Amino acid sequence: METQLDDAPLAPSKTRRKRAMEELQALGEALALLSAERLKKIDLPEDLREAIGMVQRMSRQDEARRRQMQYIGRLMRKVEDAPIRAALADARGDSAAETARLHRLERLRGALLEDETALREIVALYPGIDLQHLRSLRRAALKEREQNKAPRNYRAIFQLLKDADQDGGKPRLE
Repeated sequence: METQLDDAPLAPSKTRRKRAMEELQALGEALALLSAERLKKIDLPEDLREAIGMVQRMSRQDEARRRQMQYIGRLMRKVEDAPIRAALADARGDSAAETARLHRLERLRGALLEDETALREIVALYPGIDLQHLRSLRRAALKEREQNKAPRNYRAIFQLLKDADQDGGKPRLE
């Protein structure tokens, strides 16, 4: 006598379902810790965005906040979480592609400080970059290094390269 139980897929256990719900709530908590600017860049349903905004406005860690986080966890069950996890990883800088991009920019900055001919490579990559400003930052960074001062211009070079990389080489208008 053959039974249908052998062919039927097993439903996830209660423990497994509870763990999945806790993970979604933790994902919601991570979203709540993001700044409003970074949160805007993530594609979220409007009700979830409002719930996260509400929990961000709560100043105390009390029962109301806990219930709101549970509500966010329930809303997260209705949403595909993979794109949110990827966007959150990008926002945190956790993704491998983002890390590789930052390392590439650091190497470019190091090459620029070692030899001014690296400017050609930078101009080829980012034609809209302010070359005069980059040269002055390079001179100031070398002077800072020589005088053992804080690396303010060293960091400014990295920020300029990072902005140019994000803008696709177009100059930023502020």
